[in-house]
Amino acid sequence: MPILISAAELHAVLPTVRVLDVRWTLAVPDGRPAYLEGHVPGAVYVDLDSELARHGAPEDGRHPLPDPADLQESARGWGLDDGDTAVVYDGGGNLAAARTWWLLRDAGVADVRLLDGALPAWTAAGYPLATGPEHPARGSVTLRPRRSAVLDIDSAARFPDGGVLLDARAGERYRGETEPVDPRAGHIPGAVSAPTSDNLAGDGTFLPVDRLRERFTALGVSADRPVAAYCGSGVTAAHTVVALTLAGFEPALYPGSWSQWANHPDRPAATGQAPA
Repeated sequence: MPILISAAELHAVLPTVRVLDVRWTLAVPDGRPAYLEGHVPGAVYVDLDSELARHGAPEDGRHPLPDPADLQESARGWGLDDGDTAVVYDGGGNLAAARTWWLLRDAGVADVRLLDGALPAWTAAGYPLATGPEHPARGSVTLRPRRSAVLDIDSAARFPDGGVLLDARAGERYRGETEPVDPRAGHIPGAVSAPTSDNLAGDGTFLPVDRLRERFTALGVSADRPVAAYCGSGVTAAHTVVALTLAGFEPALYPGSWSQWANHPDRPAATGQAPA
């Protein structure tokens, strides 16, 4: 199935697809006010913190994968039925929307698309926005998560021995120069710096497939080496999983990411630009 859908393509198929608005950033985690002010007509608001993650001990990370039953309950609340096409977007860049794409694909929803360029692409095309909440009829989708490749903390530690582990955070966090959220700075030893923002063109759309492939090849990714991605809490790493998939690779995701690793004092932290 295609991964991306343009604003024009989405406009042409409304309202026959289920549209999900995942407005979330680390600085402004509650995207509901912005959603209510304006969203793609028919789009249902998805709360990343409460619907796309569970919350437990710090040692689990900040955004562990949600319980499968809870995710199914949320998806039915969004009005999702078996066989539906889901289109997901956020306020810009799809850094949060990619988490929904990954979770639904992992759970067996065959046709999940990202609105390329996210909401800014929709408004730039001159298409209208709706205001206020949407109230979809309850769906009946059946989800079967855990189909995708994932790493736990032990397999993440071993991964650089035979594969390429990409750190999708900003370069200064990878290098350990700053850490605004988690208890320790640095990166997993052996991981390669690959900031998520470099997956995108200036207008917030994904780079063309050939440029994405060039980018990842330059980072050491190849068809004969496994590749995985992590970030701060497993959210924006899903964006790099999307980019890798567009480029023709088959990536794994480390959901616990640095927020889990940093809360285990026995795990070493590397600093500087070098992977090790």
